[in-house]
Amino acid sequence: MIEIMKKIIVLTAFFIASTAIIQTAEAQVRVTVNISSQPIWGPVGYDYVEYYYIPDIDVYYYVPTHRYVYQEQGHWIFAPALPVRYRTFNLYNSYKVVINEPRAYAHHSVHVVNYKKYKGYEGKQVVIVNSKDAKYDAAKKNNNGKEAKQNNKQQDNKNKKDNKDKQSNKDKQDNKSKHGKH
Repeated sequence: MIEIMKKIIVLTAFFIASTAIIQTAEAQVRVTVNISSQPIWGPVGYDYVEYYYIPDIDVYYYVPTHRYVYQEQGHWIFAPALPVRYRTFNLYNSYKVVINEPRAYAHHSVHVVNYKKYKGYEGKQVVIVNSKDAKYDAAKKNNNGKEAKQNNKQQDNKNKKDNKDKQSNKDKQDNKSKHGKH
């Protein structure tokens, strides 16, 4: 009877140890990668990104939902595009800090202090669109059209406004010339 109990105890211990080892191995094998979801203006070197913090404009970008996160009158706004005040901001040239924590914006006061040194670090990061590494090909393919369309739309809007301003100035000058000749 004692021999049977010893065998049962040894087998139970073996089963528990085996289960723990398998669960540990499974946990170590699960690696989350979201390279193909990252925007092409994001920095290279990260297989997984939850948030980018952009110190120059004090804005977050949440990669899983492709939303910008910024404060507006004390409230956090989640939007598919930057606010109008940043429509000419160059995301490709700005420095992005990778933050992999849930609700990164909840620690905003810490991020502002810790990452203020990166303000004005223009062009100091290689971005995905400029990478030669094949692992970023899917990100370029998935994002290029969407990002390019958004950037082209922003540029078109800026060009239209510039053209209207130029035309308005030309019209004013023409009117002055006409009235000056009569």
